[in-house]
Amino acid sequence: MTDGAGRRLRTAEEYLAGLRDSREVYYQGERVDDVTTHPELGIVSRHASLDFQFAEEPGNVELAVTDGYSTYYQLPRNGDDLRRRSALIEAATAFGKTLVLLIKEIGTDALVALHRVAYETRYADNVQAFYERCRDRDLALAVAQTDVKGDRSKGPSGQVDPDMYLRVVERRDDGVVVRGAKVHTSYTPNVDEVIVLPTRAMREGEEDWAIAFAIPIPTPGLKLLCSDYLHSDNDPWTRPISSQHKMVETLTVFDDVFVPSDCIFLDGDTQKAGELALTFVEHHRFTAVSYKLPLVDALVGLAGLLAEANGIERASHVLDKLVALIGYAETVRGLTHLAADRYRVDEPTGIAYPDPMTTNLAKWTFARDYHDAVEHVIDIAGGLLVTGPGGPDWRSDELRPYLEKYFAGATPAAERLALMNVASDLLAREYAGYQSVLAIHAEGSLEAEKLMIYRSYDPSNAIAFVKQLAGLELE
Repeated sequence: MTDGAGRRLRTAEEYLAGLRDSREVYYQGERVDDVTTHPELGIVSRHASLDFQFAEEPGNVELAVTDGYSTYYQLPRNGDDLRRRSALIEAATAFGKTLVLLIKEIGTDALVALHRVAYETRYADNVQAFYERCRDRDLALAVAQTDVKGDRSKGPSGQVDPDMYLRVVERRDDGVVVRGAKVHTSYTPNVDEVIVLPTRAMREGEEDWAIAFAIPIPTPGLKLLCSDYLHSDNDPWTRPISSQHKMVETLTVFDDVFVPSDCIFLDGDTQKAGELALTFVEHHRFTAVSYKLPLVDALVGLAGLLAEANGIERASHVLDKLVALIGYAETVRGLTHLAADRYRVDEPTGIAYPDPMTTNLAKWTFARDYHDAVEHVIDIAGGLLVTGPGGPDWRSDELRPYLEKYFAGATPAAERLALMNVASDLLAREYAGYQSVLAIHAEGSLEAEKLMIYRSYDPSNAIAFVKQLAGLELE
């Protein structure tokens, strides 16, 4: 774990070895014995291991390692720290070929939020001890926040089935027992521990639902039911990205799970539950928009190269689309950087956090304009995105000469089809559908981002200026 340079980071192999245990994981209705060797989840595990592999690359050490530990575990103190974290997330996601690695990013977002909210509570020592253990052991973490919610017109205490929100069903001297389920939990089968956070503010009388804690993935009663949305034939020719880079989401079921007292970070405080939910979002949406940057860059690059391959790069409508894509990508990047530059400091803890309004502007801009950007690239690419040949056709000695002859454009068929396959993977196949839904719903919906922008914006200066222009008396 510690090398000659004093680094305390695990290798990718050490990380994968740590996943071979008694964790209860289900995929397509069957129990998975080993998530590292499973035909589908093994791809997910190897993709996740890139977070460790990235840090091993000599050229990445300066970015990925801080004071001997993973930079992800650095508690940000200023805008430079936030910029550096964003740069690490962007670079690591590019290393993952546009798919976020997320086994340290999201968990450390939660840890920073827990530091801020648990400060001067009786759980502060638990948070600090857990943080140090994760940092020192270079652990991979998932976050389970979103409850299944049941009837969304009702809160936790109004549900017919009280388990629609994770809750405490028994309190003991040495801990609590929890029951319920969380959904949309990314990479849960591929981490060491899961951090559980409240999904919303709670009302008086909902103390049993105001709970936050962390547990190891092999904890008895914790069941991980994996989505198979990204299941495909995994042909590396037609799916050059998603055949080798996958992630998985789970319905994370807590079937009367015991949580030891020293693993609890919040229990029964309804006000702190809402504060923790929002504080986590402040950090995680900044992470989210940081990991979108390689994807928007890929859209710009694909559009340009496909225009050249099709011989239409000089068409005026193509130029308009390229300018729109460049503007989109650089606006999202500029807002992300500005959110760090406008950082604020949580005074009690000294922890820096990105400006909430600018962070949500960045995330909202990405999500709002994503499908327009995809439409531009599809228009430039053409129908071959869905009517082109498959891998077996291209590998056929009999058929390939026809494909090379008739699919040549301004560039040879091999180059043109390689670009088409990347575009198809990103824009038209299973991975494309996944990214499309993520753009709208991941890390908060468009409506949630709009609401946060409105709440975060201080209109006083604008109002005072207009009153001055209108000659109205200022209050």
